[in-house]
Amino acid sequence: MARKSRNPNFDQILDLLRAHSFDVVPRGGVAGSVLVSKNGVGALLAPAQDAPAFVERPGALIGGLVSRLVDRGYQKFLATAKIELPATAAQLQAIHRFSEELKQLLGEISLYNESLGTTSDLYHYDRLKGREAEHPQPAQPWDTGAGH
Repeated sequence: MARKSRNPNFDQILDLLRAHSFDVVPRGGVAGSVLVSKNGVGALLAPAQDAPAFVERPGALIGGLVSRLVDRGYQKFLATAKIELPATAAQLQAIHRFSEELKQLLGEISLYNESLGTTSDLYHYDRLKGREAEHPQPAQPWDTGAGH
């Protein structure tokens, strides 16, 4: 009797995702990559040696592109190469549900901080931007300086 593999291959994982109502569409760019989407959220996966690898982490689909979640301190934004929009609570909840379900089906570890809510891909706080240039580091007494 044939035994089931504990580590399914990439095609078996795609079949599992299809069985759980995920849309799986081939995508160009990276060889063998596919867009996995559900309820307006998607991620790009590519085959790797032992498990599928994320080409693009889960994000809301905007114009057919997977967006990145950018945290600006006061608001989260969904950004693609063409556009940046403020994220709504419904979009953040959909990204969180999609990420958790995808991790479970892929057999990945669910981290505590990620299971609490949506984590951002980038953090850009406007109050910190350029702060280093405004206040140079004061000279230390042990520095000899250029003239000595």
